[in-house]
Amino acid sequence: MEKPGLYVHIPFCLKKCGYCDFYSITQTSLVPDYVEAVKREMGLYRDEFQAFDTVYFGGGTPSLLRPEQIADLLDAIGRTFAILPGVEVTCEVNPADLNREGLKRLHDLGVNRLNIGVQSFDDEELVMLGRRHNRMQAVAAFEDACSAGFENIGLDLIYCLPGQSLSMWEENLRQAIDLRPAHLSCYELELKTHTPLGQRLARGEIAQPGEDTQREFFLRTSEILEAAGFIHYEVSNFALGPDMASRHNRKYWDHTPYLGLGPSAHSFMENRRWWNHSSLPDYLRDISAGHRPMAGQESLSEAELFSEALMLGLRTSAGIDLEEIKSRFGRDLLQEKAQILEGYRRSGLIIIESGCIRPTRAGLAVADGLARL
Repeated sequence: MEKPGLYVHIPFCLKKCGYCDFYSITQTSLVPDYVEAVKREMGLYRDEFQAFDTVYFGGGTPSLLRPEQIADLLDAIGRTFAILPGVEVTCEVNPADLNREGLKRLHDLGVNRLNIGVQSFDDEELVMLGRRHNRMQAVAAFEDACSAGFENIGLDLIYCLPGQSLSMWEENLRQAIDLRPAHLSCYELELKTHTPLGQRLARGEIAQPGEDTQREFFLRTSEILEAAGFIHYEVSNFALGPDMASRHNRKYWDHTPYLGLGPSAHSFMENRRWWNHSSLPDYLRDISAGHRPMAGQESLSEAELFSEALMLGLRTSAGIDLEEIKSRFGRDLLQEKAQILEGYRRSGLIIIESGCIRPTRAGLAVADGLARL
């Protein structure tokens, strides 16, 4: 069985981006209290999780923490749990927060993978999104990370922005390719109604592309990046070879256990999923009382786990291993869903070969729909 992964949510930002739906606050004065609380939360799971082979600092903006605070958390993780050899330690960073010295310190601490939140190489798009950096800072952040010794560097980009043409997006991709990162995450912009940009969308002040245009953006992204040598291994993720794919994120896609620490973090083990308060005060209150800071939990039935396995599998280029599904759930997909699968195959959405059902590029574009087997 795959080893669990550890996620640590850093819920601090200097400002909230107009599209962001993740939990974060701007009260950075609470960082010391937060760090101590996360260290205490670790102890509450000592007996349930013993060892990890991936650690992921996400946010929010993890790069707002000082290197010594990241070091404090890593030290506490190592004292509380077993950290396995070859561990992947990822930290999300904002280009506006980075300098070569700070990056070198992160590298020396054992962080061996960076995710740089570039989002766009167009300054006007960055202003519209509410980002704190500009194009020059994004490029400098990547170059400084390379100079600091990082070899596994990922860039996050967002497409289908209001007013963005396909040619504008292609220029973003070209600039990203020129840097030659090990990994690219390309996300279609999704606006929730409670975000500032979501409210502008609801008022009709901005407009988003329709489904046909969204599909065109997706397919063109895959074509360009695969032509540049990237593997399109998950709907939104591309890597320069299998070794550069995110080992941590893969755990979310194949039901590998993971523990989430910090406000709003989610965890999963066997058939149980639980999540923490999306409120730092509530989180701190429960930790202070010695309680796990859970806001809710659910137990998944075998039918729900089966449906999730299909949905998650069809979001990856590896697809669904038919023997694994039969062994785990006692279900013969080829027999049960023969007509549907044949329809998908004829439509060019899947390939059935070597005991697997794999989505094509066109299939990945409609992956959530494919999962309704």
